[in-house]
Parts: sequence; structure tokens; C-alpha cells
Amino acid sequence: MAGRTLRNRRISLSAVAVAACATLTLTACGSTKDTAASGGGGGTGKVGVILPLLTSPFWQSYNDYVPKMATSEGVDALKTVNSNSDPSQQITDINNQLNQGVKGLVVAPLDSAAIAAGLDQAERKGVPVVAVDVAPEKGKVAMVVRANNVAYGEKACQYLGKHISSGKVVQIMGDLASVNGRERSEAFRTCVRKNYPKLKVLEIPAKWESDTAASKLDTLLNANPDIKGIYMQAGGVYLAPTLQTLKSKGMLKKTGQAGHIAIVSNDGIPQEFDAIRKGEIDATVSQPADAYAKYGMYYIKAAMQGKTFKTGPTDHDSEIVKLPSGILEDQLPAPLVTKDNVDDPKLWGNTVT
Repeated sequence: MAGRTLRNRRISLSAVAVAACATLTLTACGSTKDTAASGGGGGTGKVGVILPLLTSPFWQSYNDYVPKMATSEGVDALKTVNSNSDPSQQITDINNQLNQGVKGLVVAPLDSAAIAAGLDQAERKGVPVVAVDVAPEKGKVAMVVRANNVAYGEKACQYLGKHISSGKVVQIMGDLASVNGRERSEAFRTCVRKNYPKLKVLEIPAKWESDTAASKLDTLLNANPDIKGIYMQAGGVYLAPTLQTLKSKGMLKKTGQAGHIAIVSNDGIPQEFDAIRKGEIDATVSQPADAYAKYGMYYIKAAMQGKTFKTGPTDHDSEIVKLPSGILEDQLPAPLVTKDNVDDPKLWGNTVT
């Protein structure tokens, strides 16, 4: 789903966490404290970093964080590569990086299934991979660095459900080829169905594409001018087209005004924070771009050193869980941001210049 240098990193565990971690071995519970490596490699060598796209302010921020966090974690990262929203290009990018002799890869998968081909190539060459933001459906990765995307959909549902008694709400979905898009979508609709039966969910499959979101939202509003709420699954690509579409129809009303459409987003970019301050949207879930970069670098260095991890709480306020595929995922915290906490200096969106 924090600050540019993670100034508020927590280094202590609760009593329960300590008890849990005491039973584990190796780099237990995902601790970021230095421990002896369980394998060879020494963590040296070039690391390739592959981005899914650069048309979103979120990924632009992540891209800016990567070299800073690589330096702070002691990782020799190459210049990032942009797959430009093309899953097949991403496999080519992985091949190119492997052919350049990288010793580790940090990849933000575009397609949870298609990425397996690239992961298989890396495994054949003995190159560890850390996945950021999106979990692969299969294939070998040392760790997935990601926030809980089910919680994204649930938080959006709960916010809208508490502020809208009945009526139509729209969720502008991400790419359903990505586990992120599927989890956010299903969590939102399931939460509404279970907890707020007077709300009717209308859906726009927009594939993380701003033009698609704008066009389909325009059509939907023509047929449903009585919309009460909107859930945008990615503010980085959906915020601007959504606000522009509402404005063009005279439907962009500020919070507190008659006819205001409650809007909840995901990402935590500065533009969303500004929109919250202006009363144009109500809330967003802050997806930790800085922590994605930091722990992507941390885990790839650990994997290159032969370290492994087990499930349990970490020393950075997250928890490592095992996915149904058997892959481990470090689920980083992603807070809900509203007008009450939008100016919190610990939010990474308030540290971007």
C-alpha cells in the first residue's frame, strides 16, 4: 500500500513477537539486524531493478527511492529498467539483466502468472529474485515485499460504508491479471456485500490505464448520475482522470457540499494528499513506496548472502506470511489517510519534493 529515509523505523519487538522470534533460526522473523549468513555469496555483485511502469507518480517515487535505498543498504544496483506496462517486455528485461551478469534481481511483476517465465530463467542461472508490490502465482522468489492488498479493498469498503447509508458505489479496478487487482476487487465487493447490503457496487475494469478509467467512468456516469461513492484502486493512474471526468460533468463537489461523491483511493502519493486537503477526495491508503524500495534492497542482499526467512513478526512493524503458493511475503503496513492525519510527517507522501 514512512518517510524518504524511514526515520521512524522501529527496532524493537513486542513481548509476543520476541517470544515468537526466539523459536526461529537463520534471519528469524525478517529482522533487519545483521546476522550470520546461512550460505555463500557474500551479497556482492550487481543487482538489476525492473519497474512495471513509470506513468504513475507512485512508481516514479519508487524509482527515485531505489538508488537511495540501495546505497543505504549497501547494494550495488544498476540503473532501473522500465517494462512500460508490457508483461512480455518484462520477461525480455529480465533476460537482458541476466545476460549482463547480475547476481540479484528486484522485480515488480506486471502479470502474476506471466512473470513465472522470467523467474524460471533466473532460477536456472542461480540468481535470486525479490518481488515488489505484486506476488507471483508460481516460481521461486526469496521474498515478496508488499502490503496487504486485501486490506486495501476492505479499508475502502469500510470508509465508504460508514459514510454512505445506501446507493451506488463504483470501484475502478486494476488489472485482473495482477493479484493486486484481483485481491482489491474481491475484498471490496465481499466487504460491501457482507457489511453494507444497501450499497450497490458497479465495477470498471481499467487495467491500471488512465485513459480506460476516464472513458469507462464517463460512460458509467451517463447511465448512473446518482453515484454516491468511488473506490479508485490506484490513485497514481486514476486520480487525475477521475477528478477531471467528475469536473467535466459538474459532479466534483467538495466534502461537506451537497452532492459530494465520497472517494477513497490507494497509493499515498502527494497528489492524493493535496486532493484530500482540498476536499476533492476523502481518503487514501498509503502504499509504502519508500519501504518497498528499502526492503526490496534489504531482502535481495540477504538472498545473495544465502540468508533465508521464516514466518512471523518483523522488527519493522510488519509480518512475514506464507502465501498459498508457498512463497514468503513481508506484509508492510499501509495506513488509511484522511483529513485527520494527512499532514503526518511520517507519511512518505509528505516527504517527496
